[in-house]
Amino acid sequence: MIEFVTQNFVPLMFAGLLFFLLTGIPVAFGLAATGLLFGFIGMELGLFPDNLFGALPLRVFGIMKNDTLLAIPFFTFMGIILERSGMAEDLLETVGQVFGPVRGGLAVAVVLVGALLAATTGVVAAAVISMGLISLPIMLRYGYNRTIATGTITASGTLAQAIPPSLVLIVLADQLGRSVGDMYAGALIPGLMLVGCYLAFIVVVALVKPKWVPPLPPEARIYREDSGASGHVSLVALLMLCAAAGFGWASMHESIMNPWLERSIPAPGDEIFILSMTVASFLALGLAILNRVLRLGLLSKLAERVTFVLIPPLVLIFLVLGTIFLGVATPTEGGAMGALGALIMAIGRRKLSLKLLNQALDNTARLSTFVLFILIGSTVFSFTFNAADGHIWVEHLFDKLPGGQIGFLIIVNLLVFVLGMFIDFFEIAFIVIPILAPVAEKMGIDLIWFGVILAMNMQTSFLTPPFGFALFYLRSVAANKDYDDRITGQRIPAVTTAQIYKGSIAFIVLQVIMVAVVLTNPHLVTGHLDKGPQINVEDALQELRDQGRAAMEARESDSAASAADEEDPMKAMLDALKADEEKKK
Repeated sequence: MIEFVTQNFVPLMFAGLLFFLLTGIPVAFGLAATGLLFGFIGMELGLFPDNLFGALPLRVFGIMKNDTLLAIPFFTFMGIILERSGMAEDLLETVGQVFGPVRGGLAVAVVLVGALLAATTGVVAAAVISMGLISLPIMLRYGYNRTIATGTITASGTLAQAIPPSLVLIVLADQLGRSVGDMYAGALIPGLMLVGCYLAFIVVVALVKPKWVPPLPPEARIYREDSGASGHVSLVALLMLCAAAGFGWASMHESIMNPWLERSIPAPGDEIFILSMTVASFLALGLAILNRVLRLGLLSKLAERVTFVLIPPLVLIFLVLGTIFLGVATPTEGGAMGALGALIMAIGRRKLSLKLLNQALDNTARLSTFVLFILIGSTVFSFTFNAADGHIWVEHLFDKLPGGQIGFLIIVNLLVFVLGMFIDFFEIAFIVIPILAPVAEKMGIDLIWFGVILAMNMQTSFLTPPFGFALFYLRSVAANKDYDDRITGQRIPAVTTAQIYKGSIAFIVLQVIMVAVVLTNPHLVTGHLDKGPQINVEDALQELRDQGRAAMEARESDSAASAADEEDPMKAMLDALKADEEKKK
């Protein structure tokens, strides 16, 4: 029995962890209990020294002093304030009015608002529930196909996993030992590409099955001019002017920013994009304020509404990401700035109350404590796991896989995909990632690329029946009984669970395609990262050897010359004669 336990210690540890998780106790305590139990077993069997856990208190204090994880409460607080202050409702109403007149316009609005909520709230549950409560009744009221409506809402809500500033990316960066700024920069293009895939799918549906995604009827369009015009012409003109300003900044970005940052290398593309969007957003907001204050009447009601509702959260996002990408602020400082900006926006909207502030602080403290306890539990587990050479055992599991890096990544993605249907991304990040990251690094896989692939994979698992969390969130707020619509008075049938599951399938396929695209094209993640000057290690070592040899030869030459001077009697006599002549003078 003792020999069996000794030879199969690591597999037994995983079996013990599974047992504790199946008992229903919190994951953090299950991890810690597994680590402590098997640590004591190993010490009793003589596998580990008696002082195995001697450094554990220092590790716990190190976790509590981790500056990277401090960004989590700031971004969480920012998201809760924005979500509870009614931003989601205003965004969905306004963007829906902009795109509503065209087929599929409401679905397009849901995707765009979902992307914006992802970049502000960063929480899947908040995004799915908000859009389920607000958008789903409207889409059902005007005859949207139910699978398209439910699938669009659940898929758009999961964008919070992959679009910066995502809590998932912060945790992954910490666990992979990489910069949060690099993780944000690496995830930006894949996240935007995924939004583009969603929009393209809706356009295709509008062309192939136009009856599935009807436009808003004229009576539902609430922002009209006195002349009866919709106001879209003014909005397009403002958009073109701001786009021109953003393009102008993009062309001048390097000449302005490189001297200020004392940088000689080309500016990263994500930095140029973010700051160009920031300039365009500030211009739109400034023009709208001038138009209202001076009563110029240059902007339509729709253009003004879009500017005052859409631009402030965009400016906040771009400022946070821009300062992080420029290196002006750390992610923690960027999160603090975002939290302050959210408070200012809530005050400006007259939605900030003591009750809202208490709720935001309470939820932020709960989530931060939840993350901290899981991290402490995973640290206890990793103590025993690493002492048992668990990382070597994991390496041996993957070293015989065919396909090298790609084979490893495919197997890992399948594992994470399945786990994501059962446990939250925090548990995956703190349990699985520390085990797999050393293997990935040893295989030469860029860990930023690895982290972005896993983030998009975990997003996919949120949609997968029967345990996808986003599906449960929508099920909790979708009508489970027939009801009378309060606007039209029509009898609306209930939304079934089968319709929600069916709606997610097309978007799961889109997400799997994007995971495959990122997996086979790592330059989408790493191609624009600032890697700094590249150094050839062999050339650098040879140069150091040459410099050392030259310095040694110079010292030997000086020593030889000095010794020769001291040993030459003729030279000594001449020097003495010169000295006597100097004295006579």
